[in-house]
Amino acid sequence: MGYTALIIGALALGAIGGFVAARGSRRRGRPEGPTVADLLQRLVHTSDSGVVVLNKFGDVVLHNPRADDLGLIRDHQADPRARKAAEHALLTGESVPVDLSPLNRAGTALRGRGPAAVLGEVRPLGDGFTVVDAADESDSVRLEATRRDFVANVSHELKTPVGALALLAEAVLDAADDAEEVRRFSNKILHESTRLGTLVSELIALSRLQGAERLPELTTVGVDAVVEEALGRCRLAAESAGIEIAVDEPTGYLLDGDRTLLVTALSNLINNAISYSPPDSPVSISRRLSGDFVEIAVTDRGIGIEPEYHERVFERFFRVDPARSRATGGTGLGLAIVKHVAANHGGEVKLWSRTGTGSTFTLRVPRHGTTDGQPAAAEPVSSADRAGSAARSATEIADGVTTVETGGVR
Repeated sequence: MGYTALIIGALALGAIGGFVAARGSRRRGRPEGPTVADLLQRLVHTSDSGVVVLNKFGDVVLHNPRADDLGLIRDHQADPRARKAAEHALLTGESVPVDLSPLNRAGTALRGRGPAAVLGEVRPLGDGFTVVDAADESDSVRLEATRRDFVANVSHELKTPVGALALLAEAVLDAADDAEEVRRFSNKILHESTRLGTLVSELIALSRLQGAERLPELTTVGVDAVVEEALGRCRLAAESAGIEIAVDEPTGYLLDGDRTLLVTALSNLINNAISYSPPDSPVSISRRLSGDFVEIAVTDRGIGIEPEYHERVFERFFRVDPARSRATGGTGLGLAIVKHVAANHGGEVKLWSRTGTGSTFTLRVPRHGTTDGQPAAAEPVSSADRAGSAARSATEIADGVTTVETGGVR
């Protein structure tokens, strides 16, 4: 934002200098072009920052289109907060920061698609003129709020197993002479330490996915291999819970991605289905092509998810049933990792769910040959794929359930 004051201040000098330069160029036979003043004015009018010049009375002398977009100008008048800051800048001769975020009639911040946080600075230009230089800082403000929430959530989540380990260690010391009690408390210590290790590992994985580290180079990955490896990771949990996992036939589909991350994402979906399904209920995994995407769907017949939670389940540490998640050792990060893995592969994760019926999480990743922007040659869709897709669409329409897409990284 600092350069705009120099630009505005140079407009007057630029006009004179540009006029002189233009006359000189004509005398020397050079082709005529825009003056310095013209170029400076173009620069201000195409700036991403909102720029408003006020006179000593607070009237608008000059502003660019971006100032209108950010709401700095209303009915040809500058925002009252900007005018007040301009008065202070004229009195002190110093720059004055000002919050120009849009407000509603109640005086609170607006919520919607427009800029949520407009932060600016008012600087004196001399001779009673001031410039308001403001920019949309919504993304930065949201990022900072997310960071604070993340730190608070991590602190809370880490305190729980750490505190439990301390208490259990004291219990073991107190029951040192009772072998049965020592064994019982030791098993609980093992459970909490395992949960703590999983939490730390998933936090590291999530940090990498959100940009702290660059993803490995993508390679051609077989979808069948991803499904088979993910099943291997989850087979013991399924057997312990009495859950039978049904898998469709291998397809031979290929995609471009990181195999380890894709296996982790699919494993999280399968483990999630196992954790929220009653004993002896089935979980199914299916693969199909949908345009230029490979879809891997994990379906359970569990408790389902209320519609108001469909978007929130992909948030870090959010749990629909906290008590059940604690009992199964869940960290609340599994679906967040799935969302980021899908996004980093140019795909998305979709959710269909109905309370008391079950849920279907679908991981969609571009098929092999589409990551360079050119779609691959179409492959025939099997009758089973068409039947499965039609059946699912009919069920969704009949149930009146909306599919929620969560392709982006918030």
